[in-house]
Amino acid sequence: MPNGTIVLETTKQHDLLKIHSPASGVALQGLVQIPGDKSISHRALMLGALAEGETKIQGLLLGEDPRSTAACFRAMGAQISDLNTELVTIQGIGLGQLQEPADVLNAGNSGTTMRLMLGILASHPGRFFTVTGDDSLRSRPMSRVIQPLQQMGAAIWHRQGGFAPIAVQGQSLKPIHYHSPIASAQVKSCILLAGLMTEGQTTVTEPVLSRDHSERMLKAFGAAIAIDPETTSATVTGLARLQGQTVIVPGDISSAAFWLVAGAIVPGSELVVQNVGVNPTRTGVLDALMQMEADITLENQREVAGEPVADVRVRHSVLKACTIAGELIPRLIDEIPILAVAAAHAKGTTVIRDAAELRVKESDRLAVMATQLNRMGANITELPDGLEITGGTQLRGAEVDSFTDHRIAMSLAIAALTAQGTTTINRAEAAAVSYPGFIDTLQHLIRG
Repeated sequence: MPNGTIVLETTKQHDLLKIHSPASGVALQGLVQIPGDKSISHRALMLGALAEGETKIQGLLLGEDPRSTAACFRAMGAQISDLNTELVTIQGIGLGQLQEPADVLNAGNSGTTMRLMLGILASHPGRFFTVTGDDSLRSRPMSRVIQPLQQMGAAIWHRQGGFAPIAVQGQSLKPIHYHSPIASAQVKSCILLAGLMTEGQTTVTEPVLSRDHSERMLKAFGAAIAIDPETTSATVTGLARLQGQTVIVPGDISSAAFWLVAGAIVPGSELVVQNVGVNPTRTGVLDALMQMEADITLENQREVAGEPVADVRVRHSVLKACTIAGELIPRLIDEIPILAVAAAHAKGTTVIRDAAELRVKESDRLAVMATQLNRMGANITELPDGLEITGGTQLRGAEVDSFTDHRIAMSLAIAALTAQGTTTINRAEAAAVSYPGFIDTLQHLIRG
């Protein structure tokens, strides 16, 4: 192969991804299609199940996380068609009509599934639900959504520390005005979804605005929702009727971020990532890369089903260090692992702060990115709430591990493109959680 080689080996335990990069690097050229937005996919499945009539979804992400959401709502009575089709249809059963499942609901590896669903389950009076997940999800605390739900009168039991499995006895809840200590779309969405079944007005106020996919989609499905940008508050009026809709899911900017960084750091590269959702509450990664003087332009900007969309062109450039902190963090929290790879290639010292939330994701993403990139020759120091990354050192091939975290697996694969020699990524199959075609796309781009 002209640029480099990539080999995926399947062992009895897990997949090994081996990437060999020559001294000149692995230039990437061409068009990239990315999977549908994961956040929007989850919400479309949930609201379609709660609505009356038929919902049609185009571009649904086919990763493991949305499959977990679909399986849970099928178990509660929603008719959801095969996800392996271009158009997914849902026959909703109406707000408040979810059935008590015959078995434990399994959210798999998906924190979004569990956290958002808890708000829905808690507000279904007279029904009992139990929710669990895989080993990783059972180790991630759910207290940030359990506590406000309990303020609304929810009856919830959990393992000490707020861990799953979690049992929920549905109740008639009371509306609250919740002042969230953190900007979290999952917390906000959980409470707003609980408010759908609660008489009166339920409000969530955040310190800064988090992603607003729930608010946009709730409005589209017919919920009575009001947004106050000045106070960063969202208010839902309960007991509305939701009507099935046609949802077109744009490409996931979190998935696009891997190719944007790859195009920026690999000499000779130029990529166009097509159909990227550029909702302003999600474009922090573009702002951060532009602070680093990446050569990025938005083309063919348009609106699709209420969400702004664009094609994003990236060319290789010399990156410069910057500070990523404060109000920017909620808009790029999922992209920090791949931004750490960009920072390892930037001139100067990049500081990432206010990102302590990453320690309770699928892995401790701050610790894992620091240790694994340092194995490859990077110069990274952990901070309590972030990372200090001194860029400019030549990365080298090494044996690293994803720790079963999809964003770690893909970030390390992009880092390997500029690492001299062979990089072996253990448990590379984790990438399929949010990006089933990632390795195939990487192979295609490397082959040129």
